[in-house]
Amino acid sequence: MDYGAPISLSVAKRVIDAAEADAAANGWAMVIAVVDSSGHLVALHRMDQAQYGSVAIAQAKAKTAVDFKRPSKIFEDAVAQGGLGLRLLSTPDLCPLEGGVPLVARGELIGAVGVSGARSHEDGRVAMAGARVCND
Repeated sequence: MDYGAPISLSVAKRVIDAAEADAAANGWAMVIAVVDSSGHLVALHRMDQAQYGSVAIAQAKAKTAVDFKRPSKIFEDAVAQGGLGLRLLSTPDLCPLEGGVPLVARGELIGAVGVSGARSHEDGRVAMAGARVCND
């Protein structure tokens, strides 16, 4: 998949709105970050009472998804298997936690969404809810 034009602020806001709606429906206070196709922050949203540590983690998950053109869950799974997967822990700027999902439009990577604040699979669920806004 090729990198495309960066996600616009208006689309990033729609991604955040969809992710926040899913998080709120489940009673999860989360941080939602959207980065563009170069990995730079476009929008960040911290829901009321979301833990402060999740701000940096949400951004790192989104950047991982855009840098490696795949969901961050792939790296979490590799680390969980141990063995050679543990070498990923030495990769600079890699966040091996579920919750980072690439954003794809017209077959091109336009950015990524990262979510943090609950358990990994819940972060992943909320990130997917946001990604559905624009993913082909």
